[in-house]
Amino acid sequence: TCSGIVPMRHRNDVISIKDFGGVGDGKTLNTKAFRAAIYRIEHLRRRGGTLLYIPPGVYLTESFNLTSHMTLYLSKDAVIRATQDTGSWPLIAPLPSYGRGRELPGGRYMSFIHADGVHDVIITGENGTIDGQGEVWWNMWRQRTLQFTRPNLIELINSRNIIISNVIFRDSPFWNIHPVYCRNVVVQFVTILAPHDSPNTDGIDPDSSSNVCIEDSYISTGDDLVAVKSGWDEYGIAYGRPSSGITIRRITGSSPFAGIAVGSETSGGVQNVFAEHINLYNMGVGIHLKTNIGRGGVIRNITVSNVYMEKARTGIKIAGDVGDHPDDNFNPNALPVVKGVVIRDVWGLDVLQPGSIIGLKNSPFTGICLSKINLHGTAPWKCSDVSGAAVGVSPWPCSELTSPGQ
Repeated sequence: TCSGIVPMRHRNDVISIKDFGGVGDGKTLNTKAFRAAIYRIEHLRRRGGTLLYIPPGVYLTESFNLTSHMTLYLSKDAVIRATQDTGSWPLIAPLPSYGRGRELPGGRYMSFIHADGVHDVIITGENGTIDGQGEVWWNMWRQRTLQFTRPNLIELINSRNIIISNVIFRDSPFWNIHPVYCRNVVVQFVTILAPHDSPNTDGIDPDSSSNVCIEDSYISTGDDLVAVKSGWDEYGIAYGRPSSGITIRRITGSSPFAGIAVGSETSGGVQNVFAEHINLYNMGVGIHLKTNIGRGGVIRNITVSNVYMEKARTGIKIAGDVGDHPDDNFNPNALPVVKGVVIRDVWGLDVLQPGSIIGLKNSPFTGICLSKINLHGTAPWKCSDVSGAAVGVSPWPCSELTSPGQ
């Protein structure tokens, strides 16, 4: 386990949302109660921090900000539920490494549970639920009536020493858990659920963050289960903050998109990603490394091992032509570099297309090493502008990957 990077803190000071007038009837709006409770934690500054207890019940609320030295603790039958009143949802500035909202120009809706510049924050409990009630947002996206980029369920910006564990996340409007410009983040024993047709409901997206540990979780959503990112085209290049030291292990899930992904926004670079013991069912792509011209950035030292996939459209995909651009000011000469990728011990059943590795003509992918991979198909691999090695791969991949000892 990598979860030791952030020790679990015991808090002696405990308050309940009920102390601040919280009503768990699913109808009363509890925004004032959440904001008052967190204001009390922030300003009373009890030694060792404070635990905010959410008792059983359904607590409807607008978005709210967390503060440092706090634990948000959801009891077994507690639900923190987002209001569906999109009209009064607050707007915040775009992330500097994205330059604009991810979906639409300009600002973006604040995440449902938000934190900026905090440390020593824990979100945990007895598998209570954080419910984004995202359907109203998905429908606005489908009907093209969105004015700004949809809110994440949880976003932590510029924060450190964070634990998210033993919570169920349900029906996020957009991405579920988005640590950006963070370090020392542990996400473990979480369940993340959204319908397979819900747009852009990524599970966990570490973004320009370092020392991130994601373990022992079940994720079934409408987009990538885990996607490591680092900023978007010229804005990500200028911001220059890579994602590094990302460990992903014992994840089970399903999605019409990718299981373990890097990208496609990788402009700050992504390095030292280690994923192992991944079980995937009913997938689009099992393992997907994706970037594009204009992204720039170096993707290197990516290791994925011990993957089981059943029913997937594509097993393994490494591509240099994926993803859109923020605007027309991206530099077409900013070519991404992909090097040092190890994928081993992969077993697949009912995988239609085993794999494709399509590098860029002016920036071929190098050091791509595949070993002990059995995807049980007959369809051929597709490869171009790639070099590396393959051993014990079935069906046999492309001639561009040499076989050691042959």
